[in-house]
This record gives sequence, structure tokens and C-alpha cells, in this order.
Amino acid sequence: MAFKPRIESKELKILRILNTRMELTADEKKHYFNLKKGYEGEVQFDLLTEQLQNKCYILNDLLLKAGNTSFQNDTVILFQETIHLFEVKNYEYDLIFKTNRLESFSGKEYQNPLDQLNRNTLLLRQLLQNMGYNIPIKGYVIFINPEFTLYQSPPNEPIIHPTQLKKFMKKLNSQPSKLSNKHKLLAEKLVSLHQVESTYTVLPTYSFERMRKGLTCEICNSFEVSISVSGGKMSCNDCGSEEEVESAILRCVEEIKLLFPDKKITTNCVFEWCGGAVSKKKINRLLTKKFKRMGQGKYSYYVSE
Repeated sequence: MAFKPRIESKELKILRILNTRMELTADEKKHYFNLKKGYEGEVQFDLLTEQLQNKCYILNDLLLKAGNTSFQNDTVILFQETIHLFEVKNYEYDLIFKTNRLESFSGKEYQNPLDQLNRNTLLLRQLLQNMGYNIPIKGYVIFINPEFTLYQSPPNEPIIHPTQLKKFMKKLNSQPSKLSNKHKLLAEKLVSLHQVESTYTVLPTYSFERMRKGLTCEICNSFEVSISVSGGKMSCNDCGSEEEVESAILRCVEEIKLLFPDKKITTNCVFEWCGGAVSKKKINRLLTKKFKRMGQGKYSYYVSE
């Protein structure tokens, strides 16, 4: 199990809701899908690192700061003698390696991930030195998607291709490693330095009024859902998945809290967000059961216990 597990960023969670409930611009959609694809690739790499049997501390998704510079690290693994730093890429389309960039066959240019890796390695080394640690750092770019090919890739660069992943993880797993209390203290210190809020977050302008209202499928985000006669189950007409109606209502509450942290959770507010698909009586009963009620009558609202 990872010492620091990976969780979806607040930005990705918000963009997923916005993509479902409002019309994003082409650039906003592109940004959302790039974030989503990147996260999915990182999770795939997590499935590999979780299989490591030797002693190590796995720190996922560390946002750190060296001096006044923030830097995002996809995966950091602490072994006995070295720290391994990974930049994970989930490209599907084939690319060509150039001296200072990657390029598609149509000529579109992409940033060379080695530049990001080298920058992160430098900043992590500076941070560790300032903390009194002098531990060697080995950095790698991981191309995780099995359908991806990087043409003209130089063999002397720390690039791990999809076809090399199995062999690379086996080599990583065979690395002798004994951890002491100082390794745990370092892992704890790095986690404590993790910045929850990223300065790189980019969100569209949105408002409660602009959002499309209604219950959505938890699997495919479709609004095409049906509630059973008894009112206890909700099924998706698109993907066929089923969910408890109460669970769907609570997801709506979490969406409101995430998008509008200053907005009070009231029965009317949740009723509107659900598109009137569930009675106010049912919503009120659920809110009373799951949250703490504040105030009285029409001025009452609900907060987490």
C-alpha cells in the first residue's frame, strides 16, 4: 500500500461535474480530458508499483515547493539508497522524439517530458538538501499506454516504453532495500510538505443558475435515469447501471459543496439541483439523517457532523 495514496485533484472533480452540467468551450474540454487521461495513466502505474515486494515508501502525487517554486511529482519512491522519481505519460497517439520536443506525424509539437523530469529532479534535490538530506535521485519518464510508440527515442535517456515496463518493474523489485526510521521520517516530512491546493488550477467561470439540474448516473454521468416505482433504486437508461436513490442524492449534495463551498445546503437547494426528480420530503428526511441541522423552519440548513 502506498504511504501517500493518490486521489483525484479538486480541479479534476470540479471539471467532471462542469462537463456534465454545462457547456464547456473546446479549450476547456481539452483541458479536462487531458487531466482525466493523465490521472488514468497515473492510476495504471500505481497498479504496478503496488506490486513491489521490496521495502520502500511510495508517495503518489506530491505537490512540493522548493524556495518559491512549486513542482508536481507523479510518483516518488524511497528505497534504502536512492529516491526514484517518475513522470508518467498516458499518450495514445504515436510521437517522434526530437532534440528539444516531441512531435506528432502531422507536425504538432509537444513538450519533451524529460524537461519536466529534469526540472523536478533538480527541485527535489534542492528541497532535500535544504532539509539536510543528500540522497541520490534517479528519474524516469514512464510511457504507460500499451498502444503508444515513441519513434527515434534515444537509448541513453531515462525513458521507459510500454514494452519495457514489465522488465523495468522486475528490476525495480529486485533492488535490495532495508528501511530505517530515518526513511520513515523523510517520507512523513515530504507528505507534510504536500500542498493540497495547486497554483496551476484552471477552472471555467460557472454559477448555480447556469448548471443543468437533475440526477445523473454515477458511472457514465448520463441524465437519462429512471427511478423505480418504490423510489428506492435508480437505473441508467444508457449504461444500465443501478444505484440507490439516496446515494444519488448524496452525490448531488457533494457536488453542491464542492462547486459552491459558501452555499448553504438546504432542502430547496438540493431539490433544485436534483431537478425535482425526488420529493422535498424524501430529501429533507435524508439530510436530517446524514447531516446536522442548523436553524429552524425555512431558515434551516445542514452541515456535516
